[in-house]
Amino acid sequence: MIGSGRIAATALSMALGALVTAAPAAAHVSAAQRVAVGRGVIDFASDAQPGTIVISASQRRLFYVVGEGRAISYPVAVPKHGKEWSGVKSIQAKYENPDWTPPADVRADHPDLPDVIPGGSPRNPMGSRAMLLDGDQVAIHGTTARMRASIGSAASYGCIRMLNEDVADLYERVGVGTTVIMQP
Repeated sequence: MIGSGRIAATALSMALGALVTAAPAAAHVSAAQRVAVGRGVIDFASDAQPGTIVISASQRRLFYVVGEGRAISYPVAVPKHGKEWSGVKSIQAKYENPDWTPPADVRADHPDLPDVIPGGSPRNPMGSRAMLLDGDQVAIHGTTARMRASIGSAASYGCIRMLNEDVADLYERVGVGTTVIMQP
């Protein structure tokens, strides 16, 4: 449920017409290095305009394009098999310490979850910040201390999961309407 600051993190089920197929020219890192390589400014050859977010599912990285061939690179967890998506979206809303209502597919896998986990709770999988994407109930968000180890993997139900310190940094850099490009 999204109303009143609540965000349900479900996966996209539809294909988007505006697919972006070119992978970013950022340095590729091995699966073992993905988690170890934290946030940093990198060389980034892309046609994306400054202020755009580009997510590479294969690299498990989110890139915030700063311009002049540079981007801030963040490690992320991406959607797991069967929940993947690609295309162009935009940030629809931003939330600090959002409440979370488990969507139906998450509840089916975890029936013991409560109906709502309040914002600020150490059990809230949205973490400290969330940026809801348009179209479906998918967000770029933080994580719990227990789920930090998932960063660098394909683990989510459609959302892009970040370390809380990284999502707080990105949250301050972007606004509602920011373009988000998800690449395979």
